[in-house]
Amino acid sequence: MSTVIDSPELGSAAADATTPEFFTGSTNDFFSYEDLLTPEERQLVAEARAVFERDVRPVVAEHWNNATFPFEIIPVLTALNLVELCARGNNFLLHGFMTLELSRVDASISTFVGVHSGLFAAAIAQLGTDDQRERYLDDAISLRKIGAFALTEPEHGSDVSRNMETTATRFGDSWTLNGVKRWIGSGTFAANVLVWARDTADDQIKGFIVSSALDGFTAEKIENKIALRIVQNATITLDHVVVAERDRLPGATSFRDTNRLLTNSRVWVGWQTVGLQFATYDYALRYALERQQFGKPIASFQLVQEKLVRILENATTSLGTMVRIAQLQQAGTLRPEHAAMAKASASARMRESVALGRSVLGGNGISTSWGMARVFADAEALYTYEGSYEINTLVVGRAITGISAFQ
Repeated sequence: MSTVIDSPELGSAAADATTPEFFTGSTNDFFSYEDLLTPEERQLVAEARAVFERDVRPVVAEHWNNATFPFEIIPVLTALNLVELCARGNNFLLHGFMTLELSRVDASISTFVGVHSGLFAAAIAQLGTDDQRERYLDDAISLRKIGAFALTEPEHGSDVSRNMETTATRFGDSWTLNGVKRWIGSGTFAANVLVWARDTADDQIKGFIVSSALDGFTAEKIENKIALRIVQNATITLDHVVVAERDRLPGATSFRDTNRLLTNSRVWVGWQTVGLQFATYDYALRYALERQQFGKPIASFQLVQEKLVRILENATTSLGTMVRIAQLQQAGTLRPEHAAMAKASASARMRESVALGRSVLGGNGISTSWGMARVFADAEALYTYEGSYEINTLVVGRAITGISAFQ
């Protein structure tokens, strides 16, 4: 007999996260931060939550195990208008809660949407020309053509701003790009890739919209990942790829402009970490209420309750941080060190939360037949990408001391 009203038996339900009906808003959102949204916005979040549960959750486990991408859900994502909400950047709190809900269902799909909208489409919207917006944004917002963002290189991650090896050389009305990019999300199937390269004339970082159909462009899938396995990361090689001047982003004249995008991307990754913490709470609480040991639910044991409360504390604290960050974004006062601290703090709490959640499930917590294992693995990628914990900490350290601990 299930110990939770209207929830399926353990064998059929607890192998994945709960339906939205299982947890009320006040249980997940302990301090009711969602009440800061308007009634209309809360309705949008509720509708998105239901769609993610109905149309996304059922397909992700198999694709995660097989490291394949579920193209069949793209119309679902399009219908919710997630890309425009992020790319236009005019309602940061609503976008944050949408990111949270999608991440709670699957971090890989949330990453796919985040890279496409928050990095590729947002770059064109913020740094591109009217012509570029006309040629690329409609297809991006409708997800008819997928975009990727190519910054990281095989030998340069945290120091890519100073040591980028990919070059761009101008010849009249075109540029020739040479170099290798690595860990490029959606890189195996993206129609267009925003490539960052060092201008050989002035040594500054510039951005180029590069069609994957161009001669000299190749993408090779990165295999054997333990996290975000649905995301199709690629190593991209640019061998004398010729790009028209009209596809250079005029608003990106140095890495300072690139960093504007990265500041906002650290914010949506912060929201992702909150989603993973709530997913962890869902899995752990459900399991603890239904799993019987010594003749009673393990939720009745003090040590298990302490773990559940710590997970909820971490999730609630992280959510409060991200809500304040969204308010700063909306006011136009967000600084890079704000985003860095938020991402570092929330990702550290996430890492603790998923470890606690995994331990509540015991041996079942290491099997991907149980969703907790996927969350546990995916958290490692979120902890590192869009600025590692260490780099984000040093960004804050530089802001408070005036001394940079890295070059």
